[in-house]
Amino acid sequence: MSITVDYYMTLTSPWTYLGSAPFAEIAKRNDVTVNIKPCKFGPIFEQTGGLPLPKRSPQRRAYRMMELKRWREVRDVPLTLEPKGFPCNDTVATRLVIAAKLKGEDAHRLATELGRAVWEREETLEDPGHVASAARRAGLDAVSLRAGGPSDAELDALHEQYTQDALAVGVFGAPSYVLPSGEIFWGQDRLDLLERALKQLG
Repeated sequence: MSITVDYYMTLTSPWTYLGSAPFAEIAKRNDVTVNIKPCKFGPIFEQTGGLPLPKRSPQRRAYRMMELKRWREVRDVPLTLEPKGFPCNDTVATRLVIAAKLKGEDAHRLATELGRAVWEREETLEDPGHVASAARRAGLDAVSLRAGGPSDAELDALHEQYTQDALAVGVFGAPSYVLPSGEIFWGQDRLDLLERALKQLG
């Protein structure tokens, strides 16, 4: 029996990107359906006690850098620690991911390529050309994904709904993987534990 995992994420998180491809592999191995739900983590932080990166203490920012160095080695990903394209407004890219999801396309793969654009290629998601290139790498066409589909306002409303869904189930950070039981696994460093739980359910 296929299990659906709700995947709460944001495209500009390095942790989301580091875990994106491994999570896709876990999903494939365990016959898991990924229900991707891009969220706005600014409002989530405000309600759950988190802080955006610029407001964190120097000690926490320094530790974040150490962890990024460690995990890019573990994941064997050429992640840039301070890419030129970060931070950026990811609204256009997020709309495309949601549009891909609604059309039954591989929105998870698209999200991985959009993350690669920021964290490996040092591109900005504010540039429609960079977003379109990421879509092509995922085997999709950005124009076709939006053609005849929901409006920007409708996609933004879904983005907001996913954010409220995250708060309702107790999500406070990205990425978070939530089982049908409501059990949350926060962080790409919890993927081994997530797969263990999936095998027990299977």
